[in-house]
Amino acid sequence: MKNSIKYLSIVLLVAISSCSDYIDLNSESNIIAENYYSNYTELQTGLTACYNGLQKPLSDEWSLTELRSDNTVMDGGTSTSTPNLDLAFLDQFYPPTTHQGLYKYWLNTYNNIKNTNTVLNAAGANYNPTTGIIEYESVSIDATADQCKKIAAEASFIRAYHYFNLVRLYGRVFLIDEPITPEQAKTINRSSVTDNYKLIEADLLNAITNGNVAAFTANSVDLGHANVWAAKALLAKVYLTLNRKAEAATLLNSIISSGGYSLQDTYESVFSVNNEMNSEILFAIRFKGGGLGMGNPLSNLFAPTNSGNAIINGDGKGYNTPVLEITKPGSNNPSSPNYYVNNIDPSAVRKGVNIGLYGTSDFYVKKYISPTVLANDSENDWPVIRYADVLLMKAEADGNSTASIDIINRIRTRALIPLLPTTATLAVFEKALADERRWEFAFENQRWFDILRFSTTMSSLSASTDPFPGLKLQGAEYIMKKHFTNMYRKIYSSFNVLPVTLTELQSNANVDRFLLPIPQYEIDTNSFLTIPQNPGY
Repeated sequence: MKNSIKYLSIVLLVAISSCSDYIDLNSESNIIAENYYSNYTELQTGLTACYNGLQKPLSDEWSLTELRSDNTVMDGGTSTSTPNLDLAFLDQFYPPTTHQGLYKYWLNTYNNIKNTNTVLNAAGANYNPTTGIIEYESVSIDATADQCKKIAAEASFIRAYHYFNLVRLYGRVFLIDEPITPEQAKTINRSSVTDNYKLIEADLLNAITNGNVAAFTANSVDLGHANVWAAKALLAKVYLTLNRKAEAATLLNSIISSGGYSLQDTYESVFSVNNEMNSEILFAIRFKGGGLGMGNPLSNLFAPTNSGNAIINGDGKGYNTPVLEITKPGSNNPSSPNYYVNNIDPSAVRKGVNIGLYGTSDFYVKKYISPTVLANDSENDWPVIRYADVLLMKAEADGNSTASIDIINRIRTRALIPLLPTTATLAVFEKALADERRWEFAFENQRWFDILRFSTTMSSLSASTDPFPGLKLQGAEYIMKKHFTNMYRKIYSSFNVLPVTLTELQSNANVDRFLLPIPQYEIDTNSFLTIPQNPGY
């Protein structure tokens, strides 16, 4: 695995490619100016910096996704610190437009989009918005056309990944597909959601056309790189989001039949730091512990607060707390203060990997915690696309059928839980699929995007047998209002620093506020254009 992205990054961190051409992977921009590139080796160096640039946005992504879903909460509600208040605002769908976490994620993401644009430009790859394709022109650097296309395929994947996240979180965002100056940036307004998806599709089709098509092997020198299979999986998720199920199914069938990936024998082995980039990982954001400045900080963020070194060296922040409805049974008596409806994973093996318990009541996200010497320096990679995801997306694309239920049962077999009957009503099938995704991908930043997508791909999530029949809504709005109703007495009613009523929570959970606000800084500092804010802010 020594030639993977993780280890190439380490080499670049300490090596000088020439006397003056040095890539500092810890710098704010991560990448040298576009005129740096003169040969294939330097293109590879720039691409590695783009991979490294995936780490910074991830440090805040959980707060914009998992925390805003029904999986985790900002527990406690008593801290007056600015970071904790900012997280509580996100949890309650009430972030101010000046929210620092939103702007940090936005800035780090666009910084890495700038990096990918620079690499793509140097490789001669240009997006044509009229045709909606990536076109190539000859370049003067010392690299073959095939080498340029290989580099561009991977850079296109990274750019598409960033824009896919941005458009789902913020809606209409600034579509920047080439290197530009700060002055030029101020002349570009927000693009339509359609145009953003057009670029995302073009990038991923470019990655599929020109990327590495070799099937997975454990000893591949390209482990960690985005290949054709990762691009097909991400594009399948894009197509599902756009309700283009047939196109998604075609891509997923290709991965299943020819990609060489497979489920790991145990759930635990998927996330083991001794088994990274295994047969289930199509793409991951890579980290390397050991005091190199490339470690994963999320382990300390998620470990329980005031736990000292009992869970991980350097104590924890207690962020991203697993919600009670997926951790601990509540009372069955509706009049009891301990009443709430559970959706607990029946799999003890998955729960044992995903959720830890410190003391008697402090639940925490466990799956990214491994032994470390330094704080904020975990070895754990972050899975972006897993083969289990490919399988369950296939079931979602195909809909209710015996074959789709068989797919769900493959996941349940590994989880050591009872299998589903081979036939089911649409409502039973869709709830089973939604639940399986919630449990299987817990705390992988999937749940929020799943909830949004279910509004399009699943029509029966508010069945009349639901314990909250008064909420006559579908999809994401229904799921989040149900979550707030379910957890209000046990969690949100005790928030005394940022108090909120159930009526306010229910009101906040609406389609406008499911989009985050455009950072106010972008609006206030642009003297050339009037940039519209998202509705509801």
